[in-house]
Amino acid sequence: MQQAKRVAKNTGILYIQMAITVIMSLYTTRLVLAALGAEDFGIFNVVGGAIAMLTFLNTAMAAASQRFMSYANGQGDIHKLKNIFNISFKLHIFIAFLVVVLLEVVGYFLLNGILEIDPNRIEVAKLIYQFLVISTFFTIVSVPYDAVINAHENMLLVAILRIVETVLKLLIAIYITYAVLDKLYLYGLLMAGLSIILLIIRQLYCHKKYDEVTINFTKYTDKSLRNQMTSFASWSFLGASTSMIANYGQGIVLNMFFGTVVNAAQGIAVQVSSQLGAFASVMLKALNPVLAKSEGAGDRALMLKASSMGSKISFFLLVIFYVPVLIEMPYIFNFWLKEVPEYAIIFCRLLLLKNLIEQLFLTLSSSIAAVGNIRNFQIYSSILNFLPLLVSYLLFYLGFEPYVLYIVFIAYAILNGIIILYYAKKECNLPVTVYLKNVIVRCVLSFMLIMLIALIPYYSITYGFLRLLVVGLTSTLFFLLVTWFIGLQKEEKIMIKGVLISFKVKIK
Repeated sequence: MQQAKRVAKNTGILYIQMAITVIMSLYTTRLVLAALGAEDFGIFNVVGGAIAMLTFLNTAMAAASQRFMSYANGQGDIHKLKNIFNISFKLHIFIAFLVVVLLEVVGYFLLNGILEIDPNRIEVAKLIYQFLVISTFFTIVSVPYDAVINAHENMLLVAILRIVETVLKLLIAIYITYAVLDKLYLYGLLMAGLSIILLIIRQLYCHKKYDEVTINFTKYTDKSLRNQMTSFASWSFLGASTSMIANYGQGIVLNMFFGTVVNAAQGIAVQVSSQLGAFASVMLKALNPVLAKSEGAGDRALMLKASSMGSKISFFLLVIFYVPVLIEMPYIFNFWLKEVPEYAIIFCRLLLLKNLIEQLFLTLSSSIAAVGNIRNFQIYSSILNFLPLLVSYLLFYLGFEPYVLYIVFIAYAILNGIIILYYAKKECNLPVTVYLKNVIVRCVLSFMLIMLIALIPYYSITYGFLRLLVVGLTSTLFFLLVTWFIGLQKEEKIMIKGVLISFKVKIK
């Protein structure tokens, strides 16, 4: 119960942050699209859009380092924590240099024949790519610091930095709206500079706040621990980098066949998906340290219980926002954007469905990482990561529409979920039948019921704001009822009641 309260507290902090940042982020996207235009916005998303992918890489690699730190926290070993930080820091300096070299090689081919970019804009695109490379280096080097923050469950700092980042992005969007210089160049430069500044702030804070953040490569070195971490980090990097390439590759494949205007539609879909999905990902951020600490303390049963409940709760946190957005997306997009790029609506709908499927298995991946034996899991996941791009390329070559890419990735999400279940059973002794019954079936059934009920006012009321309001209220009301009576088990209801009572007492 104490761990549930801690997760709830950290999740609450991050939700307050999300309430502040989501609307600002969506308005920022509207300003940027209007300032750059569909063509330049598409160029930024296909070239500089990899900067957004770095957030994913950073999170995945930080989770790898955090696994060891949280595990050591569970054991209460400060000397081991200092060893872990120093080994992690050396590893990520090496990885950063390796990735920079790879990006430069790949960038040469991308920007000299592969990408379909207006010749008049190619030089600006090349500059944006170099901003990306610089930002990448600092992002990877900062991973051990993010791992320390996550291991200490300092979600207040995470929330503050995220709010600062969102405000600064809004200011950048306002600035480029009125700038007289090349708007695309300025936007790429300022976005890369912003990511570097925020990373430096994290580093300075950690050195001042946490005892284990002490750089001494001579004193804090442990050969056995170094081998374990190197192996774990290598396999984690393989999985994270191939997943990042698969996500970034979507834009490249679309660009090769359909041009930068379709990339603008993809950029809109990704922005909406990331903002709505953040409500569930913040809970995962608060839960991951608990999983690793439970495994480190030898409590496998608690780890699996927390993982199963985490999958279910994070899924429902997506559903409450996804249902009205999925139904009323045309109205929302027309209200939000001055000009809605073609394919943006269908891209976004399919992407949200893919996210729902992936959410059912995300915490199980964290459980496998907490146990530590990830080699085979990462190998099969990495191979699978490339298949959707190859299939999509073939289908586009045969003349299929752009939205087919997201249908292929939905099939990939289902197949990847099966692999996760297999390795969760093998490495963590997860009872798969119980998980399917208590998590997958309950979640999918609940989503379908809420969706069907919310469609009633959609087909009963004329298009407009009133229908959006009624659909939103209906879906929210029945979300609460369906989730409580169908989605949650008795034990989960008791735990939620306990957390709510605790908060009520503190408020009084």
